[in-house]
Amino acid sequence: MKTKLNVTRAAGHGAGILALALSGMLVAAPALAAPPGTVPFGAYDPEGTFANDPVPIIEHVFLPWEDVFLPSLTDADAYALARNRALLITLEPWTWSRSERNTPEFLREGIRNGIYDVNMRTICGVFNTLQSPVTLRWAHEMDDDNGQFIWAGWQPADYIEAYRHMIDICRAVAPNITVMWSPLGDEGMELYYPGDEYVDLVGLSVFGLQAWDQAKYGGDRSFTDILTPRYNRAASFGKPVVVAELGYVGKAPYVEAWENSVRVAYPEYPNLVGVVYFNFPEVYAWPDGFGRPDWRVEHRVLP
Repeated sequence: MKTKLNVTRAAGHGAGILALALSGMLVAAPALAAPPGTVPFGAYDPEGTFANDPVPIIEHVFLPWEDVFLPSLTDADAYALARNRALLITLEPWTWSRSERNTPEFLREGIRNGIYDVNMRTICGVFNTLQSPVTLRWAHEMDDDNGQFIWAGWQPADYIEAYRHMIDICRAVAPNITVMWSPLGDEGMELYYPGDEYVDLVGLSVFGLQAWDQAKYGGDRSFTDILTPRYNRAASFGKPVVVAELGYVGKAPYVEAWENSVRVAYPEYPNLVGVVYFNFPEVYAWPDGFGRPDWRVEHRVLP
């Protein structure tokens, strides 16, 4: 089982940013690739589609806490600074080498026994050296029970214990970070809430796949169809809400409808302070043969 922090092998880094209302940054215009609207926008954008777009204020980066190449954080910081963006860093408690991943039980007990403290402390120590505003999103979508993540589907008390422990470690060495607790957003997510003192922002995931909608729901679903119940659950905690992962794939009218709605400042969502596009192909296949949707801007419109 892997337990050590390995800083010698690059795992790569993506682009994405979280400036939100908390950072005091303003959304610029005109957009080059960003959707129209006024809600603050960012992207996970490892291929640089939004590199020259003045609209994004949030640069989203994904990192594993094993086999992490720490200089990639410095690179991401420089990239964000050059574009007046803040960093949203999703830190995944595993390795990206699938054949070397631990079991959920090993991860849970390892966190409980302090095996991973050095991983968190080392990475957060780098956070403290960065010049961009940093928001940490640790062990996201913990309420998802499809088996994708080894930290998801735990008993809520076990997850809360692990989450609090890791946030305590990170804040001790990087006291200026913002913390995002980021469930998928399904019913039952509230059971994993770690407490107000451990949450500055609540993140959600919202993806629209037209083929899935038609097969599972009998017709197209809109951005607001999916967001509304998730937003209502998230807003119940009284924290600012961010769509931390957003994507949509389908025929042109479907994509256009989503594109024209995701940054609208709807009065029904007063706590919504940002949306962050996932500009990359899906990493894991959707169930029931729906494959890996390609959320990238240039590929999301299907014939």
